[in-house]
Amino acid sequence: MWRRTYLLLVLIRLYFALSPSYLHPDENFQGPEVIAGQIFSYPVRHTWEFTSETPIRSVFPLWPVYGLPMLLLRWLWVGNGQDGEVPPIAVFWTLRCLMFLLSFVLEDWAIHEQITSTRHRRIAVLLVASSYVTWTFQTHTFSNSIETLAVLWSLVLIERIMDPHTTSINSSSPFSLAALVLAALTTALTAIAVDTAFYTPGPITWSDLITNPVITPINNLVYNSNPENLALHGLHPWYQHILGNLPQLIGPAAALLFLRPHVSLRLWSAVSGIIVLSFIKHQEARFLLPSVPLILSSLQLPKNKALLRTWTAIWVIFNLFFGVLMGTYHQGGIVPGQVFMSKQPDATNAIWWKTYPPPIWLLNGKNEVLTTKDVMGIKGEELLKQLAELATCDTPADRRNTEYLKEKNGTYLLAPASATWLDPYLPNKGLEGLRFREVWRYRNHLNLDDLDFGDDGVWNTLSRVIGRRGLVAWRVTKSCGL
Repeated sequence: MWRRTYLLLVLIRLYFALSPSYLHPDENFQGPEVIAGQIFSYPVRHTWEFTSETPIRSVFPLWPVYGLPMLLLRWLWVGNGQDGEVPPIAVFWTLRCLMFLLSFVLEDWAIHEQITSTRHRRIAVLLVASSYVTWTFQTHTFSNSIETLAVLWSLVLIERIMDPHTTSINSSSPFSLAALVLAALTTALTAIAVDTAFYTPGPITWSDLITNPVITPINNLVYNSNPENLALHGLHPWYQHILGNLPQLIGPAAALLFLRPHVSLRLWSAVSGIIVLSFIKHQEARFLLPSVPLILSSLQLPKNKALLRTWTAIWVIFNLFFGVLMGTYHQGGIVPGQVFMSKQPDATNAIWWKTYPPPIWLLNGKNEVLTTKDVMGIKGEELLKQLAELATCDTPADRRNTEYLKEKNGTYLLAPASATWLDPYLPNKGLEGLRFREVWRYRNHLNLDDLDFGDDGVWNTLSRVIGRRGLVAWRVTKSCGL
């Protein structure tokens, strides 16, 4: 029974890994997009973390995690006689499969390594494997997901060193300390060299490494130590992680954390990490990802059978709800939308409204002629003004099937179907104003940033956002007269 349940949970994890949901812009812009621009000829967009005078993101850990799989994929692609470059969407799904394998193998293996009791190990593995965080966040290309694996295996190493069966020569001799220091210095120097080479225009010399090294962790620390910088990203109270973000990630397991904890090195590591992160004023739920498997593997289930059944039911419902929400629907149309835009021969301008920033690298070179503009949540009036400036003149071809694809220029608007502000303008077929022609729609898309309970009320807001879920692409034209 245990093996069948675990296999089912692994298949669920794979299903969500292969679903195109989009949890946070950083899963693209802080990882795959950066390295894809180095390995392939895809035009990419670097965010401010990589373009400022004191960059705060290291590219060193990105190479083994994303760079090596991309290089291997390119080698296999060329070796099999494929013409041209690897399509970006193939790279995208390859990385998703990689993240699934890393989670399935390394995360679950680390839990096995750290728990000696067979019964406790089985419960811990099932709790971790049945968490929607494992299904979604851990199968996406987040740096926090990689940090989760790094923390787990660091604890495995620590417990092996502390194992009384390990000889003292191997665990605490000066030779071991010297080897540890040498390995740390080698890694740090390599990381500095890689980052300096990435951020320095042109070839670097030994002099550059000595006189002007790029040390991104120090830049990151300095940046995040300034409250004015953190205010640009949002300030949160010290208890945000404890009372808001952690319950959002582990749901009913939060009750067991206080009522039935299994004290262990994993639990103390999670608690200490959360306390340290709570001193930082900018707090997002994904920052706590490394603590989730540590906590879930340090819990004891209720002994009372009735209470156990009730808790299990709540746990299943909680994770299924958030698994489907975050793993399937959350900004789920953006990746398919970029694939659609990459195939439109006439597309020269695309405006994305009320969505996350679309990953430019997925356009498969189309962005050499296609200008993508992310206007996020600007007012509708300003949106119409920008569309009026970019829209092409309406022609007879725009009104006949797909004849418009033969034109040289075309402007597209991509926005959630729940953006009801556009409704009065969509049916316009007259001679004045903008004309919107729907050319594509993806149903599995929810825009949770468009919740407006204050103005619309709870029921009306949910009816609009859920009932009219989906992402739509319109080709926008205007009348230019005779």
